[in-house]
Amino acid sequence: MSTRPGPPPPVRAVLFDFSGTLFQVGTYADRIRAALGRPVDEAAMDLMLSGLEAGLSDPAVVVAQRARDVSAEAHRHAFTTWYASVPELAEVAEVLYGQLRSPEHWVPYADTGTTLARLADAGLALGVVSDVGWDLRPTFAHHGLDHFFSSWVHSYEHRSEKPDPLLFRHACRELGADPSRTLMVGDHPAKDGGAAGAGLRAYVLPAGASPGAWRGLDAVVRLAAPGPG
Repeated sequence: MSTRPGPPPPVRAVLFDFSGTLFQVGTYADRIRAALGRPVDEAAMDLMLSGLEAGLSDPAVVVAQRARDVSAEAHRHAFTTWYASVPELAEVAEVLYGQLRSPEHWVPYADTGTTLARLADAGLALGVVSDVGWDLRPTFAHHGLDHFFSSWVHSYEHRSEKPDPLLFRHACRELGADPSRTLMVGDHPAKDGGAAGAGLRAYVLPAGASPGAWRGLDAVVRLAAPGPG
């Protein structure tokens, strides 16, 4: 007689991606106006935003994006090359990149804080695993959210990128968590969903949420810290 497998063991730790999952950077229109330091009419702004979109297909920009998150230098080069592909933004490419690293330009989603609090109250260990070129702890601290986390895995510090199992497993070791009892939450199917290849569970959010919007993170609480009954 065959026996049915039992339910999976409960989750004991949750790892989160950063951008697009817990935070979103301010809009490019707002950032461009701040960087240029002068009024920009809608027609001129539309041209610059269209230029940024078109720049993603520029051969030099495409090359610069490869392995951009494996070092701080590669990350800076990737973004400043992209910004400078728009002639009107070339002179402020470094300013725009500086904004990207500045805590005040990042906005937590509306349900980020409450979700982290509910998970922490349920006794779950929390960590961040992000493809990024700088230390994220000041950004979380600026918004009063750093105390929830016990592990910070930045890709540039490990000279690798998700879905490299090394990154997920390192976070699990720092949290003292079994990968099979750890949930990775992100917004990129290949990178964040790739945590499954390291033995974790994964939950991928839909892309496209605007800064400060509700992100639907209550689903993470239901998955990782379900209530009684």
